[in-house]
Amino acid sequence: MIVTLTANPSVDRTVTLAGPLQRGAVQRLTSVTSQAGGKGVNISRAAVAAEVTTLAILPAAPADPFVVSLGEDSIPCLPVGPAGPVRTNLTVTEPDGTTTKLNSPGAEATPALLDALAEAVLAQATEAAWVVVAGSIPPGVPAGWYAELMAAVRHTPARIAVDTSEAPLVALVDGLPGSAPDLMKPNGDELASFTGADAATLESDPQAAARAAATLVDRGVGAVLATLGAHGAVLVTAEGAWHATPPPTTVVSTVGAGDSSLFGYLLGDVRGDAEPDRLALGVAYGSAAAGLPGTTIPHPSQTRPDLVEVRPLELPSGAPT
Repeated sequence: MIVTLTANPSVDRTVTLAGPLQRGAVQRLTSVTSQAGGKGVNISRAAVAAEVTTLAILPAAPADPFVVSLGEDSIPCLPVGPAGPVRTNLTVTEPDGTTTKLNSPGAEATPALLDALAEAVLAQATEAAWVVVAGSIPPGVPAGWYAELMAAVRHTPARIAVDTSEAPLVALVDGLPGSAPDLMKPNGDELASFTGADAATLESDPQAAARAAATLVDRGVGAVLATLGAHGAVLVTAEGAWHATPPPTTVVSTVGAGDSSLFGYLLGDVRGDAEPDRLALGVAYGSAAAGLPGTTIPHPSQTRPDLVEVRPLELPSGAPT
């Protein structure tokens, strides 16, 4: 089972423009879609499509329309309260695939809510193959809360994957190795934020991205899956490093692509695939998501891991090889 925690869930509303975004102008929309989302929820949604047992843990009232929507989509959900209203995030998509995101902060979390969420995660972790902690933290949550939760989950049988950014990511890295997860999924910007490297260089240079990711493995992280946009992704573990190039993709919306990549890797792991094959499946999922509108999460039949090229990377002496 894959258990996901989405501490700051969102109703993801996507508007598609007929032309390029023009500030200060009145523009017509070609479509508007809404979906219950958030990084962890997206991963649980992908798991359901792949027929992998999952449970999405999130702060919400049982009767909240967000929870009702997940039920209608057959996504197993454990709402934890008390919680405020679920936030709404707006994504503006242009015809060339350019995506602009406007994210609201979400309801403020109380210490009681954080304790309840942690208790729920730890209880479910006893039966889980993976616990995925993903997304931002709501207002009122200490930056180190994810790091503390990682340390607690490490005492359960479950492995831990984390995908976050900004202050929670910094706190997690600062807490290594005590907070080390089994898998981290940064993008180029996030990898640069704690290595001091240039984000554009990391995204365009897989070798540089792998060297940066290796610093995390050196500090106790089990594996680093660094997504690099159109340049694919790199995977670094104690056993080696690999770069995967995605198949040709017409980008429609990049929202949810990183979440899909993370799920693809986890799916490969659940299936018992070798590390390069997990990477290929992750990149196949990410590129498939980028070719779909809004926050649409791909079905396995929409992915083409056979078109993903994977090559090994050499790391300097002293780094994982």
